[in-house]
Amino acid sequence: MEKQWWHGKIAYQIYPKSFYDTDGDGIGDLPGIIEKLDYLKDLGVDIVWLSPVYRSPLADQGYDISDYYDIDPRFGTMDDIDRLLAEAKKRDMYIVMDLVVNHCSDEHEWFKKACLDPEGEYGQYFYLKKLKKTASSPDDAFAVRSPDGYVLPCNWRSYFGGPVWEKLPGHEDWFYLHVFHKKQPDLNWENPKLREEIYTMVNWWLDKGLAGFRIDAIINIKKALPFQNYAPDREDGLCTIGRMLQDARGVGEFLGELRDRTFAPHQAFTVGEVFNEKAEELPAFIGDHGYFSSMFDFSETVWGSSHAGWHKNKGITPDDYKGCLFSTQDKVGDIGFLSNIIENHDEPRGVSRYIPPQDMKIMPEEMRTAAKKALATVYFFVRGLPWIYQGQEIGMENVPIRSISEVDDIASIDAWNVMLRQGVSEKDALLALERNSRDNARTPFQWSGAPGAGFTTGTPWLRLNPGYTKINLAQQTGDPASVYNYYKKLIRLRKDSRYSGTMIYGSFEPYLADQSRVIAYQRRSGAQAILVVSNYTKETRALPLPAPVRKVLLDNCADTPAGEPLQITDKSVVLSGYRTLVLELDV
Repeated sequence: MEKQWWHGKIAYQIYPKSFYDTDGDGIGDLPGIIEKLDYLKDLGVDIVWLSPVYRSPLADQGYDISDYYDIDPRFGTMDDIDRLLAEAKKRDMYIVMDLVVNHCSDEHEWFKKACLDPEGEYGQYFYLKKLKKTASSPDDAFAVRSPDGYVLPCNWRSYFGGPVWEKLPGHEDWFYLHVFHKKQPDLNWENPKLREEIYTMVNWWLDKGLAGFRIDAIINIKKALPFQNYAPDREDGLCTIGRMLQDARGVGEFLGELRDRTFAPHQAFTVGEVFNEKAEELPAFIGDHGYFSSMFDFSETVWGSSHAGWHKNKGITPDDYKGCLFSTQDKVGDIGFLSNIIENHDEPRGVSRYIPPQDMKIMPEEMRTAAKKALATVYFFVRGLPWIYQGQEIGMENVPIRSISEVDDIASIDAWNVMLRQGVSEKDALLALERNSRDNARTPFQWSGAPGAGFTTGTPWLRLNPGYTKINLAQQTGDPASVYNYYKKLIRLRKDSRYSGTMIYGSFEPYLADQSRVIAYQRRSGAQAILVVSNYTKETRALPLPAPVRKVLLDNCADTPAGEPLQITDKSVVLSGYRTLVLELDV
């Protein structure tokens, strides 16, 4: 694996709408991000990814772009972007933006022109079909019809529910494809002219000084054609879009061309949102000359999910989590660098998912904090690039949901409707939303315990997590035992020149893998061995050591006033509940 400039960096995701509001309208903005760059620099962040700030009607919170060359006025102006890039450069920081090119908004000029002339040039930018009504039943038993009787080209279910086909505005018998929201028509990557438009736009942003992109939903750009039906997996007669992706072939041709025409000439940093990849495809995706610099590890994220509905999702146990973590490390090996996360804007809060909820409910506050630090430690030092999502560094948790009226997320609303149709009670459906809703990650950043959580002087666009008075940055900044100050220690250790070579490029070796609720592994490089070991339970345990300890590099309970003295011999260590250590071993 060739060494790259970004391998030793720390990356951070900002959800701009919920980060920091400077004008009191309740919506975070670009000037707010600029104002907080010093906060991020002090934390130890190098690379900052902004979720979309392009002009958009916000049907899917900015992932429906109506103009790739403009900034939505709710977030600021293009001058603000230029200032952000300049201020980041002064601090040796890199700005990465979302690249959303599987689809655009139905308010984009291309789609408006396609509506005017479906058979014209811009009609070819999308997947448009002229359909017919038939009195007889279609030959295909899985075929579905629109409400007014048109036979749809396929029975795929969109990610947000319902058929992927919607009637083209202004036309009775023309339909367009959208694998996400109906206001997000899919772009036709089979069309070379469309691809040229995309490459021109990507290069325009890179020429402006952007360091690179997080690439959204990119596997979806290749469809299994011609359109076909699959066996339904719900009573709606539709099939998950993932079934089509299993059959799609040739996405690499598009991704290789995108890389060669845009990313490679600019030496851009890119990280792909990639699901459904096959193990043999990893070198093509993230090898030395892969389509992307890196891609996110979603193995833990998708574990236990069910196509039947969110009420059928399984909760992930500590041993399940460990299994995902270790199997991914084994699969990737030295092929390339993954991007490691415990949460992002599309997921619930990591501490509410990966720390057993039954433990969180009964643990004393001190152990709760230790558990959050334990989770941070075990994901932070595996091979790959560590990412922090805004609020993660202060241990923000899922938000309680009392009513569906409190929910903003369109995916959650669809999940709610699916559950009710299947006879799930409203009480149980709300509990499922609490566990899985994207709103969990999108509540405003909790800067302080003041009104508005220090996020805004106005009314927040999305309700605050009621826990903000207890979990906030202002409260944690001066507390040496806080989650926030622990994240600073994690970052300093990973960047420490005495250990960074091993932390970044060293081998990954599972340790005590068969011991339930112990998460432990070694990182080795030359004559150096570093052990990460976590007692991922509430009870005190004695664990064997693979070698005598030379130095304790990090202890998640070291600054706890009532913390128990650390008991280490040459052969074992005693760890209280959720105590987690990073140790340099004698080798």
